[in-house]
Amino acid sequence: MRIYLDNNATTPILPEVRDAMLPFLTDYFGNPSSTHSFGRITRKAVETAREQVASLLNGHPSEIVFTSGGTEADNLALFGVCAASSQKLHIIVSEIEHHAVLESAEYLSEQGHEVTYISCNPDGQTNLKDLENKIKSSTRLISVMHSNNETGVIQPVNEFARVISGKSVLLHTDAVQSVGKIRIDVHELGVDLCSLSAHKFGGPKGIGALWVKNGTPLRSILHGGSHEHSLRAGTEAVPNIVGIGKACELASQNLAEREKYLRSLRDHFEKSVFKRIKNVNLNTGSANRLPNTSNLRFPGIEAEALIMKLDLEDVAVSAGSACTAGVVRISHVLNAMGLSREHALASIRFSFGIQTTLKELDSAVLILEKCINQLRN
Repeated sequence: MRIYLDNNATTPILPEVRDAMLPFLTDYFGNPSSTHSFGRITRKAVETAREQVASLLNGHPSEIVFTSGGTEADNLALFGVCAASSQKLHIIVSEIEHHAVLESAEYLSEQGHEVTYISCNPDGQTNLKDLENKIKSSTRLISVMHSNNETGVIQPVNEFARVISGKSVLLHTDAVQSVGKIRIDVHELGVDLCSLSAHKFGGPKGIGALWVKNGTPLRSILHGGSHEHSLRAGTEAVPNIVGIGKACELASQNLAEREKYLRSLRDHFEKSVFKRIKNVNLNTGSANRLPNTSNLRFPGIEAEALIMKLDLEDVAVSAGSACTAGVVRISHVLNAMGLSREHALASIRFSFGIQTTLKELDSAVLILEKCINQLRN
């Protein structure tokens, strides 16, 4: 039995999503910009998907810009805001952002914009006091993720919105890990821009979206046609857009049940691990987390060695550390949380999906116990 516990990396496409996409890979191939019947059919499909995405976020369809994924959505948010200004901006991002935000911020810094980073607490939650201390009169954009991809910790985005209320500051949240797992209401959050990606919740890879609050100053970073309200040039990828729309529709229909099921999986897994395996730590303490994510530390174990052993046993998990050219780099997220190098390199992320079963988790815990005992002995 192959057991997939890496759903924060990607999820299997849902059968209903695949079935919705198939006609647009075969019979309905028209360009949505064409005025003839072939184009009108696909244009209707694109606009239906736009409505489905907007509905999940409690936004308006006119505020949805389709992109190639979360990375492009993040890039469009940061670069697009800066491009819409005639002046260099002061931008604030958290230290634990996805690299799509961190690398974009670094590039903007090289282009003359001022970038300030805010810290996080040991439980993985962004430090609100640090934000309050670093906002300046010249601050124009803040980017903070809704939930962290490695730890699952949910960030106080609505508190960030409260801090900047009344100021000329835009707030962007990367909600790639949250959308489709928990309720996201862009108006309750108080954000101006929100990124999402279909393949994190049962949709296809290669498609995402940026919600842009009406009136938010934003310029396209791709040049060409006037597609996507002139914010994203290029012929729309209709099959993928239909896919993200269907994935959002499915999430809207059973989001509360989905969240409850994922939480039951996570809690069952953690209870079993702590019962059967000695010397295990939850890296996030009591912080509020996504219902599907466990970041556990196994002192005395090298995460990469454990991942390989689990893979040989057909169990797929991941770690925040990475090995490039023989050099091990620890997770920037765990490092920002204050974990030592040794502890960061002993940490594993387990992330569950709606297709995960309790039977799979029980088998995975037994395999995990066996692998850890082998490595510790």
